[in-house]
Amino acid sequence: MKIAITCCNEEVFQHFGHTPGFAVFEVTDGQITGEKRISSGDCGHGALATLLAAEKIELLICGGIGGGAINALSNAGIKVIGGAQGNVREVAENFLTGSLSVRDDFHCDHHHHADGHSCGEHSCGSHSCGGHQA
Repeated sequence: MKIAITCCNEEVFQHFGHTPGFAVFEVTDGQITGEKRISSGDCGHGALATLLAAEKIELLICGGIGGGAINALSNAGIKVIGGAQGNVREVAENFLTGSLSVRDDFHCDHHHHADGHSCGEHSCGSHSCGGHQA
């Protein structure tokens, strides 16, 4: 199984469509057996689903994500868990042990959050994911 987590500076990035990259974890028999970082480049929401499908990702874990992105990922055969936060390695490990804690309010209504909801910080400083590009 391959798991991708939106990533910036080794933390879960809080807006799928603006993520600078992904932490990708290879899992065998419930254990992490490999990991790498991939850049999202200048991909938009729909292209990110294609990028992840090309990497043979089966599960995406992220902070906030909108309905259109969830649909694109679903159409690519990728399951989505939203509302995660924290260190990407710890998030992956917590998912594997069944102890991943997520927020219920992870759906983004895209760019205009009149209801007071925020997708979190949209910038990442250097736009590298811990400096480990694939």
